[in-house]
Amino acid sequence: MEDNREVLSFYDAGAEIGRLERGLGKVEYWRTKEILSPFVGGQKVIYDIGGGVGVYSSWLASMGHKVHLLELSPTAVKYACTHQNPESPFAAQVGDARELPYSSESADVVLLMGPLYHLQQKQDRKRALLEAFRVLKKGGILAVAGISRASSTTWALSVYGEKNHFIDDEVYFSMLEEELQSGRHNRPEKYPGFIAQAYFHTPEELDFEIIEAGFSRTQPWAVEGILWFTPHLEEKWNDPDSRNRLLRIAHMTEQETSLMGMSPHFLITAEKSESP
Repeated sequence: MEDNREVLSFYDAGAEIGRLERGLGKVEYWRTKEILSPFVGGQKVIYDIGGGVGVYSSWLASMGHKVHLLELSPTAVKYACTHQNPESPFAAQVGDARELPYSSESADVVLLMGPLYHLQQKQDRKRALLEAFRVLKKGGILAVAGISRASSTTWALSVYGEKNHFIDDEVYFSMLEEELQSGRHNRPEKYPGFIAQAYFHTPEELDFEIIEAGFSRTQPWAVEGILWFTPHLEEKWNDPDSRNRLLRIAHMTEQETSLMGMSPHFLITAEKSESP
């Protein structure tokens, strides 16, 4: 298995604390809940694999689900445990998506909201997907988050010549060149605040990997979609009327394949129907 020390260090430093409460994270959180909601009706056993500081686990537990969070970072697990609502608790433990500590066919829903984009080697991503397949009941739902292969490039282009000149920086340009050509994101020493080593998918590639692991009925969903480059996005998002219009655009375009790669994040939902 590939070395995950850089990823562990990144999340142990608190990278996820408050991320979904500010800026584009607000849109990501809102839209992710919208996409997942139809798949989490009733009362279900849900495994939130790579669940960070427990933001989605808290939301799901508040709906009455039996939620188990598994996270690589001990610091994140501790934060999740100490900040959960005691009236709607969830279980949380340290672990690796490639070796799940759960019984076969024990979950109704499995979320892989981070592990797949932090595993650069395909065999490691496949191992995580096969583990998700193993623990899901027949008919169970998988939801996988991906980061767009063009995410670093589109962001840098959106502010080019206005707030920064990353496109003109050879270090940054070499990073995005590697991402676009291979999918591999390797954080330059010059930018220690960037996300740790990762793998950025195209929607088609992630869909193929999920199908290859035995899942069926896959469906991609743009999370932030084309909303993310809206000028003054946070200001507009905080205005209810503007937010409703932005969401209408998101809903009309969330499954438009020609726009999917423009979204910083996308989700793919799938079903376990047969053995791989």
